[in-house]
Amino acid sequence: MPQVLFKVDLTKPMSEQELVGHNRWHPDIPAVVSVNPGDVFRIECKDWTDGQIKNDDNPDDIRDVDLTVVHVLSGPIYVNGAQPGDILVVDILDIGALQGDEWGFTGIFAKENGGGFLTEHFPTAAKAIWDFQGIYTASRHIPKVRFAGITHPGLIGCAPSQELLNQQFGHILGESGSERAVF
Repeated sequence: MPQVLFKVDLTKPMSEQELVGHNRWHPDIPAVVSVNPGDVFRIECKDWTDGQIKNDDNPDDIRDVDLTVVHVLSGPIYVNGAQPGDILVVDILDIGALQGDEWGFTGIFAKENGGGFLTEHFPTAAKAIWDFQGIYTASRHIPKVRFAGITHPGLIGCAPSQELLNQQFGHILGESGSERAVF
């Protein structure tokens, strides 16, 4: 088993983890671990809502999800020797749910809290819980449906250098680049 470089406790929000993650790529966010090119390691992650959605039949958590704390990311991870502008190849060797947490969800977000592209047809919150059984998934909320439920790897990206941010967003940041844009 590869070394776990970023471990999460699913009972705690990302802000209370031993290693606190992040929610955007920015040069002012320091790396929490570093790796060498070619290293094989394990990263544990929380779901994009930071655990706000529960494995139950009540859609109120979808209706009330706090969208200001979403898209939590594990890391940042520094790749030793990488320079701004480098293209990094990341091979995902294995992916899956953490033991004891083998489920996911589909949510229809309420019109008054973000909504979706079909809010005129589905204005209220709803959810379906999907239980993973090997590579398959099934839902008690959608009977007689079973399919290969391959886990989504989430987001992987590279933080830009301050120089690249200034090039791209200099008109927003000002000439000095000393102001910070909120992303």
